[in-house]
Amino acid sequence: MKKEIKLRYGISFSCFLHASLVCVLLLCGARCETYTVGDEDNWSIGVNYLAWSTKYNFTVDDILVFKYTKGEHNVYEVSEATFRSCDASSGVVAKYTSGSDQIELKEAKKYWFICDISGHCLDGMRFGVDVSQAGAASNTTASGTSASAPLPSTNPNPNNASERGTSVIYLLLVLDLLLKFS
Repeated sequence: MKKEIKLRYGISFSCFLHASLVCVLLLCGARCETYTVGDEDNWSIGVNYLAWSTKYNFTVDDILVFKYTKGEHNVYEVSEATFRSCDASSGVVAKYTSGSDQIELKEAKKYWFICDISGHCLDGMRFGVDVSQAGAASNTTASGTSASAPLPSTNPNPNNASERGTSVIYLLLVLDLLLKFS
């Protein structure tokens, strides 16, 4: 017969482990935010993306959602030089054309976005975001403004926090399995 380990107040260790796992998963999942670019104005001409982007502090694992009419606009992730010139003949990192593009900000760095439809970038459909590690401040840049110096990284490997969180989850799962089969 399997002996149940009881903790204080009659809570079983297995129950405590399950609750801990749920808490860890909630904490890891709660770190990222989803932002609709331009809020209710979406991705279109006539929106002040500097004003929009400075309202937020973007961190690793956040998601930008670009909503627009397919065929009327697009989203290009580009280099800073391409952002400044609005010439997408080079420096394109990625192209998005679905009309509802979700872009995960996977690392702490500066991201630059433009619309490559003729004249749209020069009319202000461009912005940059400085993505930082969770808990650090973020700077943003939109059309016509100069980029501020990047913040020094407090974590030389941007994936360390994510790897530690994943390791804790795996450890809890293994402990849970060991308790179930012991």
